[in-house]
Amino acid sequence: MQRYKAVIAYDGTDFSGYQVQPGKRTVQSELEAVLAKMHKGHEVKVVASGRTDAGVHAKGQVIHFDTSLMIPDSKWGMALNSLLPEDLSVLTIERVSGSFHARFDAVGKEYRYRLLLSSRRDPFERRFAYRYPYSLDLEAMRTACQYVVGRPHDFTSFCSAKTEVVDKVRMIETIDFLVDGDLLTLRFVGNGFLYNMVRILVGTLLEVGSGERAPDEMADILAKKDRRCAGKTAPAHGLYLWKVFYGG
Repeated sequence: MQRYKAVIAYDGTDFSGYQVQPGKRTVQSELEAVLAKMHKGHEVKVVASGRTDAGVHAKGQVIHFDTSLMIPDSKWGMALNSLLPEDLSVLTIERVSGSFHARFDAVGKEYRYRLLLSSRRDPFERRFAYRYPYSLDLEAMRTACQYVVGRPHDFTSFCSAKTEVVDKVRMIETIDFLVDGDLLTLRFVGNGFLYNMVRILVGTLLEVGSGERAPDEMADILAKKDRRCAGKTAPAHGLYLWKVFYGG
C-alpha cells in the first residue's frame, strides 16, 4: 500500500459540506466514489485536514488516501480529474510516507472570507462572495482584530454551540484586510479554527464596522465565553479554506 497526499479545490455551492452524509452529495463521497471505481468497487477511505460546511469553498483542502494501484505518480492527478465532477478538482498530488496524516499533521490553516461591498448585485460573484451593501469603518474593524490576534484565546464565544471540541483555545496569528475595488477579503491565519469560528468572527467584525459595536467589545465577548455575546454567523458562500500548513 502507498499513501498519497493531494491538494484539492472545490466550489462548495452544490455540496452539503465535506464529510459523508447519508443521501447527500458531499466532497468526500464524490472522492471516495471515484476511488472505488478506480479500485474495481473496493472502498478507499479519504482523510481530510478538516471538514467544511455546506456552501463553503476550498482552494487548498488537503487529503490523503492509501492505494495498492500501481499508477505512475505523474498520472494520478489526470486519472482522478478525468472522473471527478466539474466543481471538484485535484490540484497537486504526491506520494508521501505512510505516517503522514492530513488532519493530525496540520500545524495551521489559512481561511479567507470574501465580501462584495456594493449596492449592486453581481451575478458572477453571487456564489463566491457575500454582498454587503452598507458602508464599513475598516479602521474600527482593524482595531477590533487586535483583541483576538497574536496570542492564544478561548474562542468559546466565537464558535457554534454545536461544537463538540472541549478545548476551545486557539491562536490567530494574523487577520489581514485585502482590498480590491469593491471586494474586501479578510484573511485569517492561525493554528486551528473551531466550528463556524471564522464566520462568526466575520459577522461580529461587520457589526463593528457598521457601528453597532465598539472595537473594544471584542475583549468582553472573549471573556464571557458565551456564543450569544458575539455577532451573527456570516453566510457560508463567502468562506474559503485557502491553505493548510504542515511542519517542515
